Amino acid sequence: MKKQYIAYYRVSTQKQGQSGLGLEAQRQTVHSHCKNGTIVSEYTEVISGKGNGTIQLVSALTECKKIGATLVIAKLDRLSRNVGFINNLMEAGVRFQCCDMPEANELTINIFAALAQHERKLISERTKAALAAKKSLGFKLGKNNFKPDSVTKSILSRQTKNKDFYKKHRELANLYRNNGLTLQQIADKLNELDFHTINGKSFKPQTIKNLLSAGN
Repeated sequence: MKKQYIAYYRVSTQKQGQSGLGLEAQRQTVHSHCKNGTIVSEYTEVISGKGNGTIQLVSALTECKKIGATLVIAKLDRLSRNVGFINNLMEAGVRFQCCDMPEANELTINIFAALAQHERKLISERTKAALAAKKSLGFKLGKNNFKPDSVTKSILSRQTKNKDFYKKHRELANLYRNNGLTLQQIADKLNELDFHTINGKSFKPQTIKNLLSAGN
């Protein structure tokens, strides 16, 4: 009898869940990993990056226990970035496999989970630092905040012509680039922080590429 698997997919936002962004890549990875077995069911969780998952994950674990199947995920960070949650999952007695580390044991899984959680903490600290730096430049935090509240329009006009306008943008972009983020991911990060181009437009991969190149 072929080994039975329950596939669990996780996307970070409602938009991704609706569009299938990232979901198809996970599905292809899992199906390739389980080609010698049988995928009995598939569950998809749409939740924030910091969440541990609830409804779909609980349903997947319940079915795993019921039929003795193995929970399979594409990547460890798709399951959770919380070490305590990983421990609770393993203590529940449900077998699970990560396609990106199929030979991992309990120790290595805990190590990777700890590293993922630490990285999440660092990202949070960097985001707070970036927001603080932005605020120090006179920008109001939040949406529709392109105009600083502590400078006049004439100062803003001169600032947009100054080569140092993108200094903080570039520093943050380089930081994300050094941590392995793609140009698209960097653009998304800056847009989430409400950074804009001189023309007040959102960042795109090409503008990020130009931004990084200008600093070399």
